Order: sequence, then structure tokens, then C-alpha cells
Amino acid sequence: MVLSGPRADAAPTGDSDESAVASRRSRRERIGWGAIAVATVLGLLIALLPSPYVIQQPGPVFDTLGTTEADGEEIPLISIPDEETFPTEGSLDLLTVSAVGRPGRTPGWLDVAVAWFDTRRAVVPVEAVFPPGISEEDRDSQNEAQMVDSQQDAIAAALVELGYDFPREVVVQGVGDGLPADGVLEIGDVITAVDGEPVRSVGELRGALAEHGTESPATLEVVRGDGTAEVEVTPVERNGQVVIGIGVRMRYEFPIDVEIRLDDVGGPSAGMMFALGIVDKLTPGAMTGGERVAGTGTIDSDGEVGGIGGIRQKLWGAVDSGADWFLAPEANCGEVVGHVPDGLEVFAVTTLDEARAIVEAAGEGGDTSSFARCEAAG
Repeated sequence: MVLSGPRADAAPTGDSDESAVASRRSRRERIGWGAIAVATVLGLLIALLPSPYVIQQPGPVFDTLGTTEADGEEIPLISIPDEETFPTEGSLDLLTVSAVGRPGRTPGWLDVAVAWFDTRRAVVPVEAVFPPGISEEDRDSQNEAQMVDSQQDAIAAALVELGYDFPREVVVQGVGDGLPADGVLEIGDVITAVDGEPVRSVGELRGALAEHGTESPATLEVVRGDGTAEVEVTPVERNGQVVIGIGVRMRYEFPIDVEIRLDDVGGPSAGMMFALGIVDKLTPGAMTGGERVAGTGTIDSDGEVGGIGGIRQKLWGAVDSGADWFLAPEANCGEVVGHVPDGLEVFAVTTLDEARAIVEAAGEGGDTSSFARCEAAG
């Protein structure tokens, strides 16, 4: 009988098993870490890629009762050189919104993701802020023109509020092709009445057309050149409004000189705060009583306050400036409800007269509970 020893191809020892397992584990770990590294690099690359969005955030705050820098020196934001003015206290802050990014230089996806969860900021499509087909220069020009018009409207609203009487004219500055006014009204026409009712502001014109409706021609009285005329135009409904297809602007002959100086800020949303600042300077006593009041809203010469954009960012801008009181256009209440920062009292306003009453009540330490607030629908 022959006894044989262990075969040369017998199973490996325990040490060999452990070495093979460790080798396989090490290979899997290297592959795993490599995959993580690749995913991280790809994630960073994607995060840094430009997005189709811009980020809106609170912008600079300006006190209409204070000063602004122009040509290297501090000057009053509102000055009324030839009239008696009165000392003011506190502040009436107008608020702005800044956009991070522009066409061709939009924020990366990482910045967008961070901003998405920041209540102070808003992520909006780039075309909502920079409409396609409009150059940056044209957009800046439009914003500048809107600011100039809002300043003129604010002066008019303040003077009407204070009882001044002066010429206010609604002037046609554009006529839409194929719309009801095409071939009937001309650029430069001054619309003085609709259906016999005087028209002295854009708001009155819109109201008169809405009241007339779209069923029959409206009779418009216009001044054209050196003469007057009556024309008939049948309004139509567009986007929920009754229109005749014209663009208009206001023309004023102010009885006093009011100068507003605010550079590098555009748009119409500062109108209400400009008007409050003018009223405060032209009336005895400090309207704010030393309180810091912030607000926003367009205004027309009748003192009607209109909605604006970026209301939520402006709420935070008010908090950053130290304001305790905020005047919001009633038209923006849907965006305000549920987004009011702690410690800020927000009121819903529709007219300059309402805004003035709220500021005076707050300044006197009076009861403000009767003034309207933004409330949830339903």
C-alpha cells in the first residue's frame, strides 16, 4: 500500500484566503471611491454650469427724507427750493430689488439651488427680468423713463393731496396698429373727456373706458394742435381690461418746483414713497414722529397706488433697514400673505391718502388696528 501526501494543488491555507478577500475588498473600495470622485467632479461641473434663471434679492434702501450721493457729494433726495419746508424725523424708505445675473452671465445651478431655499431671495426665469429681443441699453432706457415718469406722477399726487390745482393732461404717445384707436387718435392728442366726463389722469381714463364697456363707441374729446375735436372709438377687451389701443403719458404744469434726485435706480415702484416724502416736507410737523417707515407702490396723479414686482424681497429689505412699518399696495396682498418677516407691521394701501393716514397714526403712537392689512383669500 502506498500512502500519498498532500497534493500540490490542494486548497490554499487560511492566510491565502484572507489575502484574496482583502485584495477583492481593496479593488471594490478603489472602484467605489473612483465612482464617488467622478460623481463629485460631474456634480461640481453641473453646479457651475449657467442656469436659465436669475436671482432676485433685496437691493439698496433710500430714505426719501434723507440725502443721496450725486457727483461725489451728499444732496437731499427731495428738494423744494422756493417753498417753505418743515423739519422731518424718522425715515420714509423706498425699497429696491437687485438681480443677480443677466443674459449670458446667469448664476450657476448651485447658486440657484441655494437661493431656492432662501426666503429672502427668488429664483425667476431670466426672460421674466430681461425680455428677449430687448437690448440691455433699451431696457435701461425704459427703466430710466419709468423712474422719471414716476417722479413726475409722485409730485402731482403730492400736490393734489395738498390741495394745489394745476393743469394735468393725458397725452397720447402711441397708437397700436389694427386696434380701435388706429386712424382715429394721433400721437400728441390730449384726451380731455370720455362720454362728457373730464379725464385728468391715466386712472380716470381707464376707469371711464371700463365703465363704458365694449358694446358701443365711446366719445372722446381731444385737443389736437390748436383745435379741439370729438372722436368715437369702440373699446375692446384685452387681458381682462377695456382698452382702445393707445399708450399715454401725463403732462403737468406744476405750480411749484420740486426736485427729486436718485441716480442708478429705475422703474416706477418708488412713486408712493416719493409722494409721502414731498407731503411730509411741505406740511408742519414730522409725519413719521421719528418712526422708520418703509413702503413701495406706483402712484398716479389722483393718488391711486398700484402694484409692483419683488414685494417679498422688499419686505426683507425693510427689515434690513430697521423699519417697523411697511406700506404694501393692496394689489400685492396675494404675494404678501404668509411671507411677512417677524416684527414687521404690514398695511394694505390703495391711495396716497390712506398711506398718509397710516404713517401719521404710527408717528403719533395712535391706534392702527382699523387700517387694512393683507389677508388670505376666502
